[in-house]
Amino acid sequence: MAESAVATRPHDPTVVPGPAHRVERIMGTVFVFDVRGTGVCPDAVDEAIGLLHDIDARFSPYRPDSEVSRLIRGELEEADCADDLRAILGLGEDLRRTSDGAFDIRRHRSDGRPDPTGLVKGWATEEAALVLERAGATDFAINAGGDIVARGEREPGRAWRVGIRHPRIEDRLAAVLEVRDLAVATSGAYERGEHIVDPRTGRPAAGLLSVTVTGPSPTYADAYATTAFVLGLDGPAWVAGHAGYGAYAITTDERAIWTPAIDRLLA
Repeated sequence: MAESAVATRPHDPTVVPGPAHRVERIMGTVFVFDVRGTGVCPDAVDEAIGLLHDIDARFSPYRPDSEVSRLIRGELEEADCADDLRAILGLGEDLRRTSDGAFDIRRHRSDGRPDPTGLVKGWATEEAALVLERAGATDFAINAGGDIVARGEREPGRAWRVGIRHPRIEDRLAAVLEVRDLAVATSGAYERGEHIVDPRTGRPAAGLLSVTVTGPSPTYADAYATTAFVLGLDGPAWVAGHAGYGAYAITTDERAIWTPAIDRLLA
């Protein structure tokens, strides 16, 4: 993905801070930064948060002056969009082809105009993680409204633990994953109802209550989770067809099914 145009700030190499923990509301959700260890300049998290706010300003469909809003209204042509937005539109087209239309950033709009917001949060989280990595962070996690990117370990020898919420029992976990250097993204109908629509039929997706995808990239993990949910019972196998990615799903009859990549992650 192309990087955002936000300018980076130089880091003071003489500063060796301790762990950092920040909570910020961005993109209509809550981002939680948990940076462990030392050697990361304290303004790195500020820089990552500033980048996320900039992405939100440019990509939010709820801001009438954003680039995405102008694109959706037809005031801006795709060829005139910024490089990173064009890259996201290209990713959406690739996913449409590889999913046989189960993921389509155009067909859920009656006017056929592209709306890439289904890809933005995962990509933005990946960009924020890159800011921390460039600043020297090796052990950190970013929780983006329940979707996680985890790098390194929470403590030496101890992986990051990510709970998968039970889709019908709010205070119960269906499973716990132990992850290092992975992203974890979940799609389901338990918080916002039947909001995920199969773009091929225009009807709500069926077959699964939730699906959680793991893999190296938060951009793709998020997109694959949405696609797998639309594909229903065929979704986990579709995810497994992509190297490095796995899926844990709960069916509408409350069975847990998962792909081989998940076996080594289950706590």
